[in-house]
Amino acid sequence: MNADKLHRESIVFDGHCDTLLEVLDGERRLGEQFAGSHLDLPRMIQGGVTAQIFACFVRPRFMAACPTAQALRIVDTFFQEMAANEAILTLATSAADIERAKAEGKIAGVLGLEGAEALVGDLGVLRMFYRLGVRSIGLTWNFRNEAADGVDEARTGGGLTEFGVQLVKEMNRLGIMIDIAHLAPAGVRDVLTLSEAPVIASHANARALCPHRRNLSDEQLEGIAANGGVVGVTFVPAFVSEDPAQATLERTLDHIDHIVRVAGIDHVGLGSDFDGFPQSAVNVGLEDVTRLPNITAGLLARGYKPAEVKKILGGNFLRVFRQVVG
Repeated sequence: MNADKLHRESIVFDGHCDTLLEVLDGERRLGEQFAGSHLDLPRMIQGGVTAQIFACFVRPRFMAACPTAQALRIVDTFFQEMAANEAILTLATSAADIERAKAEGKIAGVLGLEGAEALVGDLGVLRMFYRLGVRSIGLTWNFRNEAADGVDEARTGGGLTEFGVQLVKEMNRLGIMIDIAHLAPAGVRDVLTLSEAPVIASHANARALCPHRRNLSDEQLEGIAANGGVVGVTFVPAFVSEDPAQATLERTLDHIDHIVRVAGIDHVGLGSDFDGFPQSAVNVGLEDVTRLPNITAGLLARGYKPAEVKKILGGNFLRVFRQVVG
């Protein structure tokens, strides 16, 4: 099958980008092409993106003082950009919203908190973020917070706190995807034991191919598959290759191959982390969002069937989104 045709008819769902932080900082606008970045709306259209999880990441300097206010500023930034680009960008709070965006040629933006710091240990704050449209939350970034230990605290062996346990249960009840990216191994085990809904790892690769602490072991991949979840293969050069200078499209596809072998074709997707790593760190063949069709062509060249390619490009993420969010 023609790769470009397949790509254009597929739902392409990217599990993670950090672009809103640059917009909040006043460096750029989402609707204008900006050369010093990986992603903007004009290039997302070129790249065939259907749905994008926009991370609302509270930088470490705000975590202690005012994390909730800072997260709200990022959410507000998304709403301002959506208003300025209403012909292109829409908020998705259901799977039907994503399918409608595809039919209308729009991009469905999904709001996600990267780390539970903004919740300040309060389920009422969680429910308010849900009302604002947040449909994905990573329990930690790299550090310890009220919910759990991040990967930088893995030495302690700490898993979920009591608040973390209640958070998982309430996210299941509300219909918010639980993201285990950045979570320490004990926390991943706790989430996979507790969650009654499929979970995601929005941007992570296979540790068997690149032993970065943020990548997932085969045991973790098997656990996510057993839970019904999905792993978003990321383009971050340091997660793709032990020598980041050797990061390429082909090596990224190797991670997809490995996760398919270990977890199965239904449990792998895309999680670029665009604008979350420097442009000086280049993944050759995946330099920016316009290069996403290279993944489709590469998967077909490796013998994947069109239906399998569609799952990897976005069908698997959409399935989990539908199961969890509705």
